[in-house]
Amino acid sequence: MLKGHQTWVFESKPVIIASAAVGCAFEAQGAIAEDFDCLHEDIWLGQESFEKAEKKLLEEACETAINKAKMKKEDVQFFISGDLMNQITSSSFAARTLGIPFLGIFGACSSSMEGLALASLLVDSKAAEYVVTGASSHNVAAEKQFRYPTEYGGQKPPTAQWTVTGAGAALVAQNGKGPRVTSATIGRVVDMGISDPFNMGSAMAPAAVDTIEAHFRDLGINPSYYDLIATGDLASVGHKIAGDLLAKHGLEIPREIFTDCGLLIYKKDQPVMAGGSGCACSATVTYGHFLNRMRKGELKRILVVATGALLSPLSYQQKESIPCIAHAVSIEI
Repeated sequence: MLKGHQTWVFESKPVIIASAAVGCAFEAQGAIAEDFDCLHEDIWLGQESFEKAEKKLLEEACETAINKAKMKKEDVQFFISGDLMNQITSSSFAARTLGIPFLGIFGACSSSMEGLALASLLVDSKAAEYVVTGASSHNVAAEKQFRYPTEYGGQKPPTAQWTVTGAGAALVAQNGKGPRVTSATIGRVVDMGISDPFNMGSAMAPAAVDTIEAHFRDLGINPSYYDLIATGDLASVGHKIAGDLLAKHGLEIPREIFTDCGLLIYKKDQPVMAGGSGCACSATVTYGHFLNRMRKGELKRILVVATGALLSPLSYQQKESIPCIAHAVSIEI
């Protein structure tokens, strides 16, 4: 049901019956390593390329979520996924392996919550009984496509972020036990004219603010409704900007409940510049860390606002600014 201008309220409250998060060695050294289902030592995952390694991560996350629900791939009606590679090849090739009817999406790093929103909409409308949704990214593959190959050794500014190597997946169903998806606010594209690909946090912060404000306006609630509100991968630079903008607009979120996936996934002594990023950032933190905390009873209501920078190598070469978007999903238990 549409509520307000851009928020879906899911009357049946689709349930996340299983979820999974996988990562690699750098994530194993991070702050929430215990919330990953699998951590690989080799960023190649035994594959011939980093792109194939990312595909493998996504396949593993989806298969793990399905297996945890004690189901088979044949029981799932749809697979929704997105990633950062050209033509979302990681997702498309993973869909080839899974053999599940596929809906590919691209929201850059917001893809995890875009996928969860669409999966919940399908289940809530009874267009599907089971939908698996996921997102993935690979540090070296993303560097090669969007910035400079790692071998180049280019120095990065403090505003840059570290792309998470990993994948997260959730299995959404009409019935079962687990955290429930109650609403989703679909974001608008916001572009404040920033063109620096090494300052994504600043570029994405206004989009996060726009979606957060729309969520509370559409539903007529305030931040105290949630135990935790997390932006996707604004990291230290963008998260501060978002907090300042929200306060300036009269919507102050208490620091103790306002966090960011890019700040949570790694430890402070890891060389990640401003923090984590990538499609796998909000996917692994949400489908691993946050949902585990909910299952333990530590959190009852959360709002995850995944952010994405919708640039491409082509748009950057043409000196375009960076359009950004954010999608918010509320999860309750």
